[in-house]
Amino acid sequence: MSSTIQLENKNISVKELPHNIEAEQGILGAVLLNNEIYFDISETVRPEHFYEPIHKLIFEVIGNLISKGQIATPITLKSYFEVEKNLEEIGGSNYLVILANSAVSLDYAKNYAHIIYDLAVRRGLFELGGKVQHDAIESNMDTKPDELIEEAEKSLYNISERGASQNNIQTFQSSIEEAIDLAKKAFEKDSSVVGISSEFTDLDTKLGGFHPSDLIIIAGRPSMGKTSLATNIAFNIAKNAHLTKDKDASVLFFSLEMSSEQLATRILSEQARISSNDIRRGNLSENDLDNLVSVSKDVLEIPLFIDDTPAVNIGTLSSRSRRLKRKNGLGVIVIDYLQLLRPSKTSRNESRVLEISEITQGLKALAKELNIPIIALSQLSRQVEQREDKKPQLSDLRESGSIEQDSDVVMFIYREEYYLEKNAPSPGTAEFIEWQQKMDEIHGQADLLIMKQRHGPTGNIKLSFDAKYTRFGNFIGKDHVENYD
Repeated sequence: MSSTIQLENKNISVKELPHNIEAEQGILGAVLLNNEIYFDISETVRPEHFYEPIHKLIFEVIGNLISKGQIATPITLKSYFEVEKNLEEIGGSNYLVILANSAVSLDYAKNYAHIIYDLAVRRGLFELGGKVQHDAIESNMDTKPDELIEEAEKSLYNISERGASQNNIQTFQSSIEEAIDLAKKAFEKDSSVVGISSEFTDLDTKLGGFHPSDLIIIAGRPSMGKTSLATNIAFNIAKNAHLTKDKDASVLFFSLEMSSEQLATRILSEQARISSNDIRRGNLSENDLDNLVSVSKDVLEIPLFIDDTPAVNIGTLSSRSRRLKRKNGLGVIVIDYLQLLRPSKTSRNESRVLEISEITQGLKALAKELNIPIIALSQLSRQVEQREDKKPQLSDLRESGSIEQDSDVVMFIYREEYYLEKNAPSPGTAEFIEWQQKMDEIHGQADLLIMKQRHGPTGNIKLSFDAKYTRFGNFIGKDHVENYD
């Protein structure tokens, strides 16, 4: 690499930025001699990746011609550049002939494409550094530093992900091969769980685990145990990631309602089987304290990350998720809860339905981008309380249209015991005896109603629920899995 390039015996000074003019010339010449090479390299290198401005233009014109079904050669390009007079500075249309004489083979062209892309990334990093410096000094003082950081992180992620991308268009043969490979992996496993296990046996059986790119909604009315189930699942996944030393299965928990300390206390309570209320009040025996310390040591190393920023917007959530995946690896995102998220840009004229639509679309797009499952908790509307049958339905989702449409799985938590307990009749009456019998039958049980599953069956799964420690577990009993279809 040098600070000058020789184009038709004319020196043109350029900045000292990473570049390779010879590679650019070689790849352009190869495409001009054999247009088929364009299809082999266009997924790696694009016009903006070229350093020399005239090379950017030539590659763009070549792409335009090929996309129209025309042939790109020095002759077909000559008429364009003679009219535009873009090549006069470097010797006119003869430069196209020089490029053709610089042509390399297909294998070299592919290699050069990666070189050009890598150098473009380096220049992008240099430019980003300058932009960060400029924004830090020149930006409006009303702009918060956090916003500048988030913008820089987003730009950095875009640099790391752009170009050199895999072709999203796949042949049917390659898709079939991937499907067979997935089936083989499932067959070789001891269970039917192909995705990430929640450690809830019946749920894993029903879903096959949590799958990459899926948006999973867990909804319920207050006091049903949404947060408890989410923390149970998050902890189980993170614990398995620690045991298997799989850093790519770590969990990021966005706790928009509870502080990280409160969430940690709840997890300690669940694992140590000590009431979180007793932990907060310090109402502990010496054995309890020893147990708590022992459990805390056991869970210290699990890859569970907590972000308790209140009212975080979907853009910031996405940026922080990308950063964690880049730095530490990431397997699952859990969000508690959906309605506390804000859209990227707040507009006074937008309805809450439109805002939720932007949020759910953003979460689904993020799940696909990072290729991980995202579990989001959701509230239910009050109309559940107005019905005699309290079992939730899809229409009970707040702003239900977009949530139901964008999600791959929708589950409801329902605890009949909670509602029955609130309507206890007077002791000593016949109604009370009947009520008590019913309470004994359903005590410590919870229903997980899978109302939507894009790739599998729906149905009702029973879980055990320990209200004292807000802990869910596998339910042992007859007919504990019911199918809807």
